[in-house]
Amino acid sequence: MGKIVVIGSINMDVVSHVERHPLPGETIHGSNTGNYPGGKGANQAVAASRSGAEAAMLGAVGEDAFGQALIASLRDSGVDVAPVLRKAGTSGLAFIAVSREGENTIILSAGANGQLLRGDIEAARQVWADAYAILLQNEIPWETTRFVMEQAAAAGVRVYANPAPALRLPDDVFPWIDTIIVNETEAGIVTGLTVTDAGSAAEAAEELLRRGVRAAIVTLGEKGCYYRAADGTEVIVPAFRVEPKDTTAAGDTFIGAFAAEQSRGGSAEASLRFAAAASAIAVTREGAQTSIPTREETLAFLRERA
Repeated sequence: MGKIVVIGSINMDVVSHVERHPLPGETIHGSNTGNYPGGKGANQAVAASRSGAEAAMLGAVGEDAFGQALIASLRDSGVDVAPVLRKAGTSGLAFIAVSREGENTIILSAGANGQLLRGDIEAARQVWADAYAILLQNEIPWETTRFVMEQAAAAGVRVYANPAPALRLPDDVFPWIDTIIVNETEAGIVTGLTVTDAGSAAEAAEELLRRGVRAAIVTLGEKGCYYRAADGTEVIVPAFRVEPKDTTAAGDTFIGAFAAEQSRGGSAEASLRFAAAASAIAVTREGAQTSIPTREETLAFLRERA
């Protein structure tokens, strides 16, 4: 089993619960506001670790009061935090509103994440040089993410890319990506196609393969997920039916759990089903990292749904 290295964001999530999301210009009351360790990168590292993988986090936090708490949350989940850097200024923040239906809106403030630069990656090359895979998102500077992709591909290290928040990726980066994981919205932005169901997800995945990735996963929320690989493997995994409380970190849980199961030698179908189960558990709990299940919890869930 190889090591999973996550290079990306570490945030403190400031979460408020609302009856519904406000309209433009509208003020509404929130409740149960709290601070929860998060960030797409950190969430994926926690998910990989709790899913049974050896995981390390390369990212940055500020010198504010949140910084140490964010590092402690990662460490408590078994993530190697030695590569985490302390930068002048504030840690990254995410302001999250969660509706009664469990849907969320998120506003990001990059903080220290915006200071994770190419030089930091070069200095920590030994951390990811022998990794099974590197997990990437879009909450650190794009120039840094692009550099990681190029260098990892040159070194023969798999790149699992989750372009979120979504942007149109330059054509030359796709051949550097082993597996791209996108939801409907992200798939639409990256490919220019409209994605709403398994059929349109297949079209988006085919377009991503045409551009050079070796495998594509399109997650469809309650409609499950679609997987297509360059070798012709095609898998559709339905979502598990649960009563959602908070969808924060559901996608990150899926990605970290999928990578962990792949690092253990799991097939695409088994890894996707494991990831779907972990994500289903996460949406029944509040918070980001606090919602992510352990491997034992995910396996128990799968046994119950067999």
